[in-house]
Amino acid sequence: MKWKNIALLASFAVFLFFACRDNTGSGEKTARQEPSALTPEEQEAYLKKGAEITGTTFVALSGALREALQQEGVAGAVKYCNLAAYPLVDSLSRVYDADIRRTSLRVRNPKDKPSEAELAVLKAYHANREAGAPLLPGVELTGSSAVTFYAPILIQEACLQCHGKLGETLLEEDYAVIRELYPGDEATGYQAGDLRGMWSVTFRR
Repeated sequence: MKWKNIALLASFAVFLFFACRDNTGSGEKTARQEPSALTPEEQEAYLKKGAEITGTTFVALSGALREALQQEGVAGAVKYCNLAAYPLVDSLSRVYDADIRRTSLRVRNPKDKPSEAELAVLKAYHANREAGAPLLPGVELTGSSAVTFYAPILIQEACLQCHGKLGETLLEEDYAVIRELYPGDEATGYQAGDLRGMWSVTFRR
Protein backbone atom coordinates (compact mmCIF):
# COMPACT_ATOMS: atom_id res chain seq x y z
CA MET A 1 0.00 0.00 0.00
CA LYS A 2 1.40 3.40 -0.95
CA TRP A 3 1.31 6.39 1.37
CA LYS A 4 -1.53 8.76 0.61
CA ASN A 5 0.21 12.13 0.57
CA ILE A 6 -2.90 14.16 -0.10
CA ALA A 7 -4.74 12.65 2.85
CA LEU A 8 -1.78 13.21 5.15
CA LEU A 9 -1.38 16.84 4.10
CA ALA A 10 -5.11 17.44 4.52
CA SER A 11 -4.96 16.00 8.03
CA PHE A 12 -2.06 18.30 8.86
CA ALA A 13 -4.00 21.30 7.51
CA VAL A 14 -6.81 20.49 9.94
CA PHE A 15 -4.22 20.21 12.70
CA LEU A 16 -2.90 23.70 11.93
CA PHE A 17 -6.43 25.12 11.96
CA PHE A 18 -7.04 23.81 15.47
CA ALA A 19 -3.58 24.85 16.64
CA CYS A 20 -4.32 28.52 15.92
CA ARG A 21 -7.89 28.47 17.15
CA ASP A 22 -8.99 30.49 20.20
CA ASN A 23 -10.91 28.24 22.59
CA THR A 24 -11.52 30.77 25.37
CA GLY A 25 -14.96 30.36 26.85
CA SER A 26 -15.85 27.45 24.60
CA GLY A 27 -16.49 25.05 27.49
CA GLU A 28 -14.66 22.30 25.58
CA LYS A 29 -11.95 20.19 27.18
CA THR A 30 -8.48 20.74 25.76
CA ALA A 31 -5.12 19.27 26.66
CA ARG A 32 -4.65 22.05 29.23
CA GLN A 33 -6.85 21.21 32.20
CA GLU A 34 -5.73 23.81 34.76
CA PRO A 35 -5.41 27.60 34.62
CA SER A 36 -2.13 28.74 33.13
CA ALA A 37 -0.04 31.78 34.02
CA LEU A 38 0.76 32.22 30.32
CA THR A 39 -0.69 35.33 28.75
CA PRO A 40 -3.03 34.90 25.75
CA GLU A 41 -0.25 36.22 23.53
CA GLU A 42 2.20 33.66 24.91
CA GLN A 43 -0.31 30.85 24.49
CA GLU A 44 -0.89 31.78 20.85
CA ALA A 45 2.85 32.02 20.20
CA TYR A 46 3.54 28.59 21.71
CA LEU A 47 0.61 27.04 19.84
CA LYS A 48 1.97 28.35 16.54
CA LYS A 49 5.54 27.32 17.35
CA GLY A 50 4.42 23.86 18.43
CA ALA A 51 2.43 23.41 15.22
CA GLU A 52 5.43 24.49 13.16
CA ILE A 53 7.78 22.06 14.93
CA THR A 54 5.46 19.06 14.84
CA GLY A 55 4.59 19.80 11.22
CA THR A 56 8.25 19.83 10.21
CA THR A 57 8.95 16.67 12.20
CA PHE A 58 5.92 14.92 10.70
CA VAL A 59 7.01 15.74 7.15
CA ALA A 60 10.58 14.58 7.80
CA LEU A 61 9.52 11.30 9.39
CA SER A 62 6.76 10.50 6.90
CA GLY A 63 9.03 11.22 3.94
CA ALA A 64 11.73 8.88 5.22
CA LEU A 65 9.19 6.18 6.07
CA ARG A 66 7.54 6.45 2.66
CA GLU A 67 10.92 5.92 1.00
CA ALA A 68 11.69 2.94 3.25
CA LEU A 69 8.28 1.40 2.48
CA GLN A 70 8.75 1.81 -1.25
CA GLN A 71 12.24 0.33 -1.23
CA GLU A 72 12.04 -2.40 1.43
CA GLY A 73 8.40 -2.80 2.44
CA VAL A 74 7.04 -2.75 5.97
CA ALA A 75 10.02 -4.63 7.41
CA GLY A 76 12.34 -1.93 6.07
CA ALA A 77 10.16 0.84 7.47
CA VAL A 78 10.11 -0.78 10.91
CA LYS A 79 13.90 -1.15 10.87
CA TYR A 80 14.20 2.49 9.82
CA CYS A 81 12.10 3.56 12.81
CA ASN A 82 14.23 1.43 15.10
CA LEU A 83 17.55 2.84 13.88
CA ALA A 84 16.97 6.31 12.49
CA ALA A 85 13.73 7.88 13.76
CA TYR A 86 15.12 8.91 17.13
CA PRO A 87 18.30 10.51 15.71
CA LEU A 88 16.14 12.44 13.25
CA VAL A 89 13.82 13.74 15.97
CA ASP A 90 16.78 14.52 18.22
CA SER A 91 18.42 16.57 15.46
CA LEU A 92 15.22 18.59 15.03
CA SER A 93 15.04 19.06 18.80
CA ARG A 94 18.48 20.68 18.65
CA VAL A 95 17.48 22.85 15.71
CA TYR A 96 14.41 24.18 17.51
CA ASP A 97 15.94 24.15 21.00
CA ALA A 98 12.98 22.08 22.24
CA ASP A 99 12.35 18.54 23.46
CA ILE A 100 10.22 16.83 20.77
CA ARG A 101 8.46 13.61 21.75
CA ARG A 102 5.71 11.29 20.57
CA THR A 103 3.98 9.32 23.29
CA SER A 104 0.94 7.11 23.80
CA LEU A 105 -0.97 4.97 26.27
CA ARG A 106 0.14 2.00 24.15
CA VAL A 107 3.79 2.36 23.25
CA ARG A 108 5.95 0.41 20.85
CA ASN A 109 9.31 1.73 22.00
CA PRO A 110 9.73 1.89 25.81
CA LYS A 111 11.45 5.27 25.35
CA ASP A 112 8.05 6.70 24.38
CA LYS A 113 6.43 5.88 27.72
CA PRO A 114 4.55 9.00 28.91
CA SER A 115 5.67 11.06 31.87
CA GLU A 116 3.19 11.73 34.66
CA ALA A 117 2.20 15.05 33.08
CA GLU A 118 1.90 13.50 29.60
CA LEU A 119 -0.18 10.64 30.99
CA ALA A 120 -2.74 13.08 32.38
CA VAL A 121 -3.05 14.81 29.01
CA LEU A 122 -3.34 11.51 27.13
CA LYS A 123 -6.15 10.40 29.43
CA ALA A 124 -7.93 13.70 28.83
CA TYR A 125 -7.64 13.24 25.07
CA HIS A 126 -9.05 9.71 25.28
CA ALA A 127 -11.91 10.93 27.47
CA ASN A 128 -12.70 13.62 24.91
CA ARG A 129 -12.56 11.02 22.14
CA GLU A 130 -15.05 8.78 23.92
CA ALA A 131 -17.32 11.76 24.58
CA GLY A 132 -17.17 12.87 20.94
CA ALA A 133 -15.49 16.17 21.86
CA PRO A 134 -12.87 17.82 19.62
CA LEU A 135 -9.23 16.87 20.17
CA LEU A 136 -7.49 20.22 20.25
CA PRO A 137 -3.85 21.20 20.76
CA GLY A 138 -2.99 22.98 23.98
CA VAL A 139 -0.12 24.44 26.00
CA GLU A 140 0.62 24.43 29.71
CA LEU A 141 3.33 25.40 32.15
CA THR A 142 5.38 22.34 33.09
CA GLY A 143 7.59 23.46 35.93
CA SER A 144 8.87 26.92 36.75
CA SER A 145 10.78 27.42 33.49
CA ALA A 146 9.16 25.23 30.85
CA VAL A 147 6.13 25.25 28.58
CA THR A 148 4.82 22.13 26.84
CA PHE A 149 2.76 21.99 23.65
CA TYR A 150 0.48 18.98 23.18
CA ALA A 151 -1.40 17.82 20.08
CA PRO A 152 -3.19 14.57 19.19
CA ILE A 153 -1.90 12.03 16.67
CA LEU A 154 -4.56 10.11 14.73
CA ILE A 155 -4.04 6.87 12.85
CA GLN A 156 -3.90 7.27 9.06
CA GLU A 157 -4.55 4.47 6.56
CA ALA A 158 -0.83 4.07 5.84
CA CYS A 159 -0.11 3.62 9.57
CA LEU A 160 -2.18 0.42 9.62
CA GLN A 161 0.57 -1.55 7.90
CA CYS A 162 2.54 -1.31 11.15
CA HIS A 163 -0.17 -0.51 13.72
CA GLY A 164 -3.32 -2.19 12.38
CA LYS A 165 -5.09 -5.44 13.21
CA LEU A 166 -2.96 -8.56 13.00
CA GLY A 167 -3.97 -10.77 10.08
CA GLU A 168 -5.91 -7.94 8.44
CA THR A 169 -4.02 -4.72 7.75
CA LEU A 170 -0.92 -5.94 9.64
CA LEU A 171 0.62 -9.05 8.10
CA GLU A 172 1.95 -11.86 10.28
CA GLU A 173 5.43 -11.74 8.72
CA ASP A 174 5.66 -7.97 9.29
CA TYR A 175 4.53 -8.32 12.88
CA ALA A 176 7.28 -10.90 13.45
CA VAL A 177 9.83 -8.21 12.54
CA ILE A 178 8.13 -5.74 14.88
CA ARG A 179 8.17 -8.19 17.79
CA GLU A 180 11.82 -9.00 17.16
CA LEU A 181 12.76 -5.32 17.45
CA TYR A 182 10.17 -4.39 20.09
CA PRO A 183 9.40 -7.45 22.27
CA GLY A 184 7.04 -5.46 24.51
CA ASP A 185 5.08 -3.85 21.66
CA GLU A 186 1.57 -2.66 22.56
CA ALA A 187 0.90 -0.49 19.51
CA THR A 188 -1.29 -2.65 17.25
CA GLY A 189 -5.01 -3.23 16.74
CA TYR A 190 -5.80 0.27 15.51
CA GLN A 191 -8.23 1.39 12.82
CA ALA A 192 -7.99 4.52 10.66
CA GLY A 193 -9.04 7.57 12.65
CA ASP A 194 -8.20 6.08 16.05
CA LEU A 195 -6.31 8.20 18.56
CA ARG A 196 -2.77 6.83 18.42
CA GLY A 197 -1.16 9.19 20.94
CA MET A 198 0.14 12.73 20.95
CA TRP A 199 2.99 15.10 20.29
CA SER A 200 4.69 16.59 23.34
CA VAL A 201 7.04 19.52 22.68
CA THR A 202 8.70 21.20 25.66
CA PHE A 203 10.25 24.66 25.47
CA ARG A 204 12.57 26.24 28.04
CA ARG A 205 11.57 29.81 28.87
